[in-house]
Amino acid sequence: AADKIRLIPQDFFAEICEQIIQHLNHKIPGVNTAELCQRIQTSGVEINIGDLAKIANILSFLFSTAARNNLSTEELVTTLGSAGSTLPKHALQVIRHVWNEQGKAIAASEDARNMATVGQFVDMKWKLGVAMSSDTCRSLKYPYVTVTLTVADPSGQLTDKSFEMTIPQFKNFSRQFKEMASVLETV
Repeated sequence: AADKIRLIPQDFFAEICEQIIQHLNHKIPGVNTAELCQRIQTSGVEINIGDLAKIANILSFLFSTAARNNLSTEELVTTLGSAGSTLPKHALQVIRHVWNEQGKAIAASEDARNMATVGQFVDMKWKLGVAMSSDTCRSLKYPYVTVTLTVADPSGQLTDKSFEMTIPQFKNFSRQFKEMASVLETV
């Protein structure tokens, strides 16, 4: 991971760190690694989304562990330096700056010791479609609903999950959401 971090320009690395801190402070639902990866690639750096997601996971783990252990900026940087870390100098400087500026907010939050271990629902999109034909059947005229869920995993990386349902399945899905809404209104 340190080799991939070396490739990332300091300003982009700082942006990733900032977004992770904001995510851990529950200010944003997650880190859009796909958009960041595209911007980094546009700047001329060759990195793939998988590597960027790994870096985001490592940084999220680093910051949440530092918050759980209530580390000061110097303790965090010293620990990173003494752990045989091969992090580039610019990355250590960014981590020092971001933790010094915003780390205490995570450490002070009452959730710091119980960081979420499940994903967070961010958005849902759906569309109605009709399958007109296929290579094995000339006339389907089969309606379906495609649902795309955007979920932020515990590290903050946003992912889309898509699935299709028949109309009866979608009606059942919708009915269950209505039941959840009515239960939530009583809370």
